[in-house]
Amino acid sequence: MEELWLKNYPPGIAAEVDVYEFASLKDVLRHSCERFADLPAYSNMGASITYAELDQASRDFAAYLQNSLSLRRGDRVAIMSPNLLQYPVALFGVLRAGLVVVNVNPQYTAPELEHQLKDSGAVAIVVLENFAHTLQEVLDKNPALELTVITTEVGDMFPVVKELLTNVVVKYVKKMVPEWKIAGAIEFNATLRTGHAQTLHHVPLGHDDIAFLQYTGGTTGVAKGAVLTHGNMVANLQQVGAWIAHDLLDGKEVFVCPLPLYHVYALNSSLVFMKIGAHAILITNPRDMPAFIHDLKKYPLTAIIGVNTLYRALLDSPEFAEVNTRTLKLVNAGGMAVQRVVAERWKAATGVPIIESYGLTETSPGAMSNPLNIEDWTGTIGMPFPSTQATILDESDNEVALGEVGEIGVRGPQVMTGYWNRPDETAKVFTRDGWLRTGDMGFMDERGYFKITDRKKDMIIVSGFKVFPNQIEDVVALHPGVAEVAAIGAPDERSGEVVKIVVVRSDPTLTKEALLAHCRQHLTGYKVPKIVEFRTEPLPKTNLGKILRRQLREAPVAADAGSTAGAIG
Repeated sequence: MEELWLKNYPPGIAAEVDVYEFASLKDVLRHSCERFADLPAYSNMGASITYAELDQASRDFAAYLQNSLSLRRGDRVAIMSPNLLQYPVALFGVLRAGLVVVNVNPQYTAPELEHQLKDSGAVAIVVLENFAHTLQEVLDKNPALELTVITTEVGDMFPVVKELLTNVVVKYVKKMVPEWKIAGAIEFNATLRTGHAQTLHHVPLGHDDIAFLQYTGGTTGVAKGAVLTHGNMVANLQQVGAWIAHDLLDGKEVFVCPLPLYHVYALNSSLVFMKIGAHAILITNPRDMPAFIHDLKKYPLTAIIGVNTLYRALLDSPEFAEVNTRTLKLVNAGGMAVQRVVAERWKAATGVPIIESYGLTETSPGAMSNPLNIEDWTGTIGMPFPSTQATILDESDNEVALGEVGEIGVRGPQVMTGYWNRPDETAKVFTRDGWLRTGDMGFMDERGYFKITDRKKDMIIVSGFKVFPNQIEDVVALHPGVAEVAAIGAPDERSGEVVKIVVVRSDPTLTKEALLAHCRQHLTGYKVPKIVEFRTEPLPKTNLGKILRRQLREAPVAADAGSTAGAIG
């Protein structure tokens, strides 16, 4: 497929980037810590560390891992924590020691955690005390599991008085730490004190060395670890960095990170901004909207990342109107499609468009993005990043004609080497020509812009016609009485499947009849929902805020006294 996008790149962006400028993420960190030593690197809950302090603390942790734990190049270390100052310290400490980071969702159940620890072969774990009870459950069930446990408390990287006060409030006032007992557990701050007096042994790292085992969500089966090398990650930092370089200044930006760093989208974004010496504001719990907006008011934010649901939640909060958005330069969204109504409301409220990007865990994750010079919502995922190829494939791995819908394929230096210890699963996602099959259906237009129609597995087939849930959700979300919506397929004797929508209302008086009348104005007959279910509780979501359609498909119809969910038509 012709690389039409290159003709439409914004001025100053080259077709290729230098993926060999840095040998590893360790070199990127050293570069930033030397250039921006006295500048704040990360802030969280009102406390901050500079780049020099990040350099020292991560060095100390790395030395502890090498000396006290005798970990060796390539050993896997899990990190199970939300966004706290400890996270980047542990992350870079693991990498500096020549080890591999295994990011763990702290909300995991014991079976999910057990699978990831066993599958990755992790030999150590850094866990926030709030979630240690889950780890204890795994260890009690698996006494033969050899795992060094390092525990941390929320305030461990705060100044002493703030540290003590925070940890007391979290544990004894808010009672956010369930009882746990793990023999031999080591305190995080103790590792820093011990490591400070130890020697850090240099481990030469190159592009082929593994940096992360980044596990997929497992929504279609057992979670798999995408093997992301230092070369994959460095390439993507260079690609994304080149894309945003025109608008951002080294050492001058304030980057707000409300998404969890254990997710590859936030992880990559934080590394991109670390590379340019930005001050990253880590939001521990973006669902605590008053605290989140307090931080937005406190700092002159210039860049922020998020997902559609997060931006909508901000817009729906009256206090957001008090946030000074005049300093904003870049607002990025990924992880799920941005709805037109959210994009238009955001632009009207802030004057800054949401730049929608696209990627996968398997692409480190950046693959495509809209250019930063767009004025309004495009409804697309933009163009491939520099040094990236993309195409549209049919079921036989052949490229389709321009404008035809098929599965999006990606090639580039940021694409994973494969799934950890799963050659069979790796073979399923790569074509004979080396394309990574993304599982997303879409097409490319004459400008080289790509548009996702939907996830392949979420497609609804109505009497042989393909219906893409994203399109239905966009239309339903335009109704002012709708707060949240998900479109799924429901079995039907006549047509095989029909469209079902699950809706949370912002207007409690909204009726199914009014909503369907709205849909008929925008959708052809077979796309109009046949089943409407109203719910009073928020729709199930991942920690990133992406609605879990699979759970809605599997769940029984919700009992909502205010509605009579059922067939319409």
